[in-house]
Amino acid sequence: MALLRGVRVLSIEQYGAGPFATEYLAALGAEVIKIEQPGEGGDVSRQVGPHFNPKLPETAQSLFFHSLNTGKKSIALDLRSERGRGVFKRLVAKSDAVLNNLRGDVPAKLGITYADLSSANPKIVCAHLSGYGREGPRAKWPGYDYLMQAEAGYFSLTGEPDGPPSRMGLSMIDYMTGVVMSLGLVSGVLNARSSGTGSDVDVSLFDVALHNLNYLAAWYLNAGATTHRQARSAHPSLVPCQLYKTADGWIYLMCNKEKFWLSLCACIGHPEWAKDPRYLDFPARWEHRDELTERLDEVLSVRTTGEWMEIFGGQVPASPVLSMDDALESEYVHDRQRIMTVRSGDGEEVRLVRNPLSSSKSDDEPKQMAPTLGENTGDVLLECGFDPEEIALLRADGVV
Repeated sequence: MALLRGVRVLSIEQYGAGPFATEYLAALGAEVIKIEQPGEGGDVSRQVGPHFNPKLPETAQSLFFHSLNTGKKSIALDLRSERGRGVFKRLVAKSDAVLNNLRGDVPAKLGITYADLSSANPKIVCAHLSGYGREGPRAKWPGYDYLMQAEAGYFSLTGEPDGPPSRMGLSMIDYMTGVVMSLGLVSGVLNARSSGTGSDVDVSLFDVALHNLNYLAAWYLNAGATTHRQARSAHPSLVPCQLYKTADGWIYLMCNKEKFWLSLCACIGHPEWAKDPRYLDFPARWEHRDELTERLDEVLSVRTTGEWMEIFGGQVPASPVLSMDDALESEYVHDRQRIMTVRSGDGEEVRLVRNPLSSSKSDDEPKQMAPTLGENTGDVLLECGFDPEEIALLRADGVV
């Protein structure tokens, strides 16, 4: 996609949340340049296993790394040295934004806030993604997704009621914070282009985790209602909306509008249930949920999940309950071309899930494989006004 073509982002990023944010920007056409510390292996996720492709260059063998870094560039630059920071400021002068996902107290120490960089470029947007924010008693605390899920109440909402506290199976706080950061960065760039003045933009893992509580938080803050884990992954107030038994496993039904309840009753051969006072509306069905669950289990157990999906398709919101591998290999996923292949210069392939955004301005440019450490150092420096002799000296002195 070319929607962000012409936007250059310098990203001091590592691991999950920051790279997830900039991968969205890269998918939209922005030029994302990873700034990586030479001599220290760069982004720590280059070493994250356990799965590697040994046929790829050494610094780009991690499949974890590829899942977060396609379509980007990489330059090696020592930001801890005075000369390295001088090089960085010259790059800032030719860029739109600087993103980092460092510990909250580190951006000021590295000199990558708007106060530090505005002299090099008054329009620069400095986007900061941290665990707990850049101010306050936890600014120096390291922060990670699972910690946020634990402290923001997610463990009390996930899993079966009689099980131990449980996290979600994916790092959704990392991903959500990355998406929020990409929105904040683009908004900052739009404002800077119209006003002539850049800014700092901040988001933290903890704040996003807390904000995601959303309507559950509104219920507690205004009605004093505490939501707990529900059996069979049920919705806390809408019925039917949970797992039900079929002849060969499970199906998830989500009748979150009254019209879908009427359709379900018709599809399962019990139109009379729609007029039963016990099931007449959401409050009545919630009051009789256990009874209704038993009756739906009994009816749905006469057919397989696949058979019910054929019957419900387009009429009743329903999904089969698949394993991750079955989900990735499903006919629907492949019909939608949601799996993409990226290739290295020598033809080695890595298969990944395609970015979910699309646009009528999408193009057919081949997807770039995640970069090796420092792969684009020379080209980026040349584009930003460095001459070959300068670059050679910087290389010789270990600055890049």
